[in-house]
Amino acid sequence: MDGQNVIGGGGVTLALALLVILTVYLAVRIVPQSQKYVVERFGRLRTVLGPGINFIVPYIDRVAHKISILERQLPNAMQDAITTDNVLVKVETSVFYRITEPEKTVYRIRDVDAAIATTVAGIVRSEIGKMELDHVQSNRAGLTEKIRESVAALVDDWGIEVTRAEILDVNLDDATRAAMLQQLNAERARRAQVTEAEGKKRAVELSADAELYAAEQKAKARRISAEAEAYATQVVAAAIKENGIEAAQYQVALKQVEALTAVGQGDAKQVVIVPAQAVEAFGNAFNMLKGKA
Repeated sequence: MDGQNVIGGGGVTLALALLVILTVYLAVRIVPQSQKYVVERFGRLRTVLGPGINFIVPYIDRVAHKISILERQLPNAMQDAITTDNVLVKVETSVFYRITEPEKTVYRIRDVDAAIATTVAGIVRSEIGKMELDHVQSNRAGLTEKIRESVAALVDDWGIEVTRAEILDVNLDDATRAAMLQQLNAERARRAQVTEAEGKKRAVELSADAELYAAEQKAKARRISAEAEAYATQVVAAAIKENGIEAAQYQVALKQVEALTAVGQGDAKQVVIVPAQAVEAFGNAFNMLKGKA
C-alpha cells in the first residue's frame, strides 16, 4: 500500500508539474519584432500583442491571428483606362503597403491584397478619365501622387498604410501609337520649316541692316564733306570781309595756279600751252604770295 501511495503521489506531482508548465506556456507569448498577435477571449477581440514578452490569461485567452507588419508589395497589375480625348491606355501599377492595425484588418476585410488591387484599379480609371493623353504622359508624377493619396484614404478603415503607389508604365494600342508617331513626324517637319523660314528672315534682316549701315556711313561722309566745304567758304567769306577784294583776287589766282599745275602733271602731256592770261595769273599769284609773306 505504501508503494502504491508513493507511486500515486508521484503521478499527481508530475501531473501538477506538467499543468504548471502548460499554464506558463499558454500564459507567456513572445512576439517577434516583425509581427503582432491578435488575442481573442471567448471569440471576441481581447487585445493586440506587440513585439517582446507578453502575458495572457491561459485557457481563456488565445492567439487567434499572427499578423506580419512588414511592408508588402502587390503583384504589378495592368488596368485599362480611357482618357478624356477617348484614347484607350493600359496602365501598369505597383503598390506597397503594410498593416498598422491588425485588429481592423482581420475583422473588416477578408482578402487584403485583392481589396487593395481592386481599389487601385478603380482610382486609376477615375483619375485618368479626367485627363487627356498628353497630360497623362507629361504629369505622371502628379498622377501617381493623387492615386497614392486616394488609395491611402480608402484603405484607412482596414488598418492599412499605403507606403507607395506608382504608375510604372502607360502603354497604347498599335493604332494609337502609329497615329501619334505620324503626328510627331508632322510636327517635326513643321518645326523644320519654321526654323528654315526664320533663318531666311534673319538673313534678309541682316542684309537690310548692312545696307542701311552703308547708306548711313555714306551720308555721314557726305555730311562731313559738306561741313568742310561750308567751313572753307566761311573762312574765305571772312577773309574777303576782312581784307576786301585783294583776298578774293588771291583766292582766284591760287585756284588758277592749282589748275595749271594739274594740267602740267597729267600723263601723255609733252607740251603744255600756257595762254597769256595764265602767265599773268602766275604773276599775280606770286605777287600776292610775296605780299602775304
